[in-house]
Amino acid sequence: MLGTLRQWRINRGALLCDAPSVLTYTPLPVHPLVPLSQGVERYLVQDVVGSSPVQGEFSTVYLQPVSSHFALFMVTDWTGESGPEFFKKKNIFGGQREGTTALFFAAQQGHNDVVRFLFEFGASTEFRTKDGGTALLAACQYGHTRVVETLLKHGANIHDQLCDGATSLFLAAQGGYLDVIRLLLSSGAKVNQPRQDGTAPLWIASQMGHSEVVRVMLLRGADRDATRNDGTTALLKAANKGYHDVIEELLKFSPALGLLKNGTSALHAAVLGGNIKAVALLLEAGADPSLRNKANELPAELTQNERILRLLRTKEKHRKS
Repeated sequence: MLGTLRQWRINRGALLCDAPSVLTYTPLPVHPLVPLSQGVERYLVQDVVGSSPVQGEFSTVYLQPVSSHFALFMVTDWTGESGPEFFKKKNIFGGQREGTTALFFAAQQGHNDVVRFLFEFGASTEFRTKDGGTALLAACQYGHTRVVETLLKHGANIHDQLCDGATSLFLAAQGGYLDVIRLLLSSGAKVNQPRQDGTAPLWIASQMGHSEVVRVMLLRGADRDATRNDGTTALLKAANKGYHDVIEELLKFSPALGLLKNGTSALHAAVLGGNIKAVALLLEAGADPSLRNKANELPAELTQNERILRLLRTKEKHRKS
């Protein structure tokens, strides 16, 4: 059992763990709180908590069933005091040095019943991991819509950001979680808030090929020509990747087709990517095949693909005529 215990996630005396592995070794509870063995208690207090002030302050380890999937381990003080007031007093749900709390792990894994249970005992949404992560950011990153809704109802800050500037909306856009994105946008998330490197949610959604996410964000005011620090745009990334559906959604909003700040164009990127349909879409939208990049190269000079070359030559003939 101790080997299994090492895999559980501790939070200052509170552990969130897979219930089945616990029930394998623990008799079914007669009371909601079931004392565990003294050996487990010593392991929890001495081996996990170590030299923390928590050591010596608690006497009994208990298993609190939360749902069919998870259980919460907690400890009581020497007087046997427990419950919500005990949790608040002892700051059971506060973070460790790296800021990972029981609430964070429950949100990350999508266990909404556990999240709601933890709020009943005073869990806070404000604790952060060393990279700036919060329970809300974790839930958005993994697309847990119901958890996101619960966290927002309990005061989670929709403008939370990781240390690199990534927002909840950015992480949801990266994963393509449309329902989460709609919920965040309707709750006041900033559609154009970029990371520190200038990467906007629309850019990352385009790079990942999430066309429905791109459509929704454009309709909600996303800047079609937002430029990352390296000069690239959402259209250039989609063109390079050959994501036809994304390109079509972006073209509905008339993005820039000329040279970008980095000295190249979406057409150059599409030709380099070797995707025939992407090239055709851009040419049909008015991309200029006679435009030279910063290296003084025409799009036609970047490929040996005969079908792409024919498309470029045909467009050039039509443009001259």
